[in-house]
Amino acid sequence: MTVTGLVLAAGGSRRLGEAKQLLPFRGRTLLDTTLDMARACGFDDLLVTLGGSAEAVRDRVDLSGVRVIENPAFSSGCGSSVRSSVAHVLAGSDRLVLLLGDQPGIRPSDVRRLCEAPTPIAVCRYADGLGHPFLFRREVFGALADLHGDKAVWKLLHSGRYPVTAVDVAGTVPVDVDTREDYERLLRSCEQS
Repeated sequence: MTVTGLVLAAGGSRRLGEAKQLLPFRGRTLLDTTLDMARACGFDDLLVTLGGSAEAVRDRVDLSGVRVIENPAFSSGCGSSVRSSVAHVLAGSDRLVLLLGDQPGIRPSDVRRLCEAPTPIAVCRYADGLGHPFLFRREVFGALADLHGDKAVWKLLHSGRYPVTAVDVAGTVPVDVDTREDYERLLRSCEQS
């Protein structure tokens, strides 16, 4: 089994008003922490998409061991980041794990369990609902290459086109940062743990 990790970090942070990838978090940046988590998953290949604030991210974030995919259409939603990245998945990779660049609270052990799911699509099922990360097997890559919009992966998940496994994960859906309130909630959750 060969697995590629894809960290979506191309967003323009319109709702937040500043580059969320570069927000201070645990002595580094939010994206640094997320990439550290992704590296700990043991992927055979790791991609990250950049778009909004790409130059500043390249200057301030440790991108070692990661292949960077530029997404010039980042403002059209994360579907464009997935679409632009699928072509860069190595030919021998049979699974793609989709992670959010602003969601550092994912546990690598949960990602490894997700990778064992037997169906073409898998998603994490937390105590409060479904959430990232997602797993896509190669037979879904063609559909990923056609995604458009901001909730495109969710639409694919719920389309009924492919069998889906929901992998039970302890706890609630980890915080992802879209607003100032989300960022403050993430900081509070780290103080409590």
